[in-house]
Amino acid sequence: MKWLAVALFAALLLLQYRLWLSNDGVPEVLRLQSAVAVRQADNARVAERNRQLAAEVRDLKQGYSALEERARSDLGMIAGNESFYQVVPQKSAGQAAAPIPPAPAAQNPQQRTAAAR
Repeated sequence: MKWLAVALFAALLLLQYRLWLSNDGVPEVLRLQSAVAVRQADNARVAERNRQLAAEVRDLKQGYSALEERARSDLGMIAGNESFYQVVPQKSAGQAAAPIPPAPAAQNPQQRTAAAR
């Protein structure tokens, strides 16, 4: 009977070792749980992006207001009855204004070669 108790205790120690310290035990389960949590967060982010893209596609297919908004924001388009005003921020007193380079003059090929010499 004493040997049976020792054998059972040894088996219990061996199983506890495998459970807590081996590569297939609790550490692996914890690593896999954290990997699953990361994947679920990625999936939620991608699912939200997919919902937004689906809503944008639906808006573009249904009406011209979304199409007009997209053309305004992405292409800078304005309607025919609108005026465009560009507001340029003022330079502060300590900041020198950068000189605007002159536009290159149209030259014929003979003038360019003469200027290069």
